[in-house]
Amino acid sequence: MSSAPKQRKFEGWAAMDSNAIKGEMKWTEYRPKEFFDDDVELEIQYCGICGSDLHTMSDGWGSTKGMYPQVVGHEIVGKVVRVGKDVKHLKEGDIAGVGAQCDSCMECVNCKNGEENYCSKGQTGTYCGKFRRTAKGSKSYGGYANYWRGPAHFTIPIPDNLDPAEAAPMMCGGVTVYTPLKQYGAGTTAKSVGVVGLGGLGHFAVLFATAMGADVTAITHSHKKTEDAKKLGAKQVIVTGDDIKAAFKGYRRSLDLIIVSSNAPNMPFNAYLSLLRPHGHLVIVGAPEEGTIPNVSPFNLIGSNVHISGSAIGSVKGIAECLKFAGDHNIKAWVKRYTMKDANEAVEAA
Repeated sequence: MSSAPKQRKFEGWAAMDSNAIKGEMKWTEYRPKEFFDDDVELEIQYCGICGSDLHTMSDGWGSTKGMYPQVVGHEIVGKVVRVGKDVKHLKEGDIAGVGAQCDSCMECVNCKNGEENYCSKGQTGTYCGKFRRTAKGSKSYGGYANYWRGPAHFTIPIPDNLDPAEAAPMMCGGVTVYTPLKQYGAGTTAKSVGVVGLGGLGHFAVLFATAMGADVTAITHSHKKTEDAKKLGAKQVIVTGDDIKAAFKGYRRSLDLIIVSSNAPNMPFNAYLSLLRPHGHLVIVGAPEEGTIPNVSPFNLIGSNVHISGSAIGSVKGIAECLKFAGDHNIKAWVKRYTMKDANEAVEAA
């Protein structure tokens, strides 16, 4: 274990209870995990606001009980200010980022295959988690803060051709849609891609799928999103409104892949499945606080040999690939910048 060359005061915007979602976070000093030889520290420059942050602060997923006070934020970019002696891929002064996961067992078959996000022993979330590999039992704290400390393996250099502010939301939101788009062949075997929802995840899905060469159809509940969808690169926009049957008329079997980025409860999955060509895939990446896949008819699966699946965040390798792809294709995230002192205002506006 390495001794600290400099003692830093770790402070952040903490959710003290579920009222934090109303803009009632408190600026609080906290104690991070103990520093080990495979750890790094970042001086935080940017942290995206992810839907997961809001669900966690409000305890909407039921995972926060007993974990308050909680500093959330897992789309972190900052300057490396401390490096453990076992860390080889980062040095002080580098700009690096951390996504939704900050540790895993590093020993199971999934970790060894570069799929740490599916660790058989369970991943450690960048916040609201407990470390098990080192600093056992210590709580993980996120990026609405001045510094972040954690395992360097999950800390990824930011390419020079990416704006760090735009790279931050790619650490979770970006890679969460990049991974299934790549896995299911967007632009190659999946020529036509549908994206349900045009929030943080959905806007990345349209940007990445378009850059991959796919013909993108945006599916949104509101006419207000039509122009944004087209600016992002969507060729078609389906506005479902209150009559989804009428909205989908003429689009049956028109898509090879659908990314469901919305976290709305009780979505019309049978209607979405009708849009898929035979052998198509519907991939769920948005998780509602309540609701399931309601009454999906098996005949809608059997009749077209279509598939429903899910995808969780991204691996370390996947995040690095996502960032490189974004830089190489000049992908610009749509971000609104707030100072850290205005974090409560930013959360209320999210």
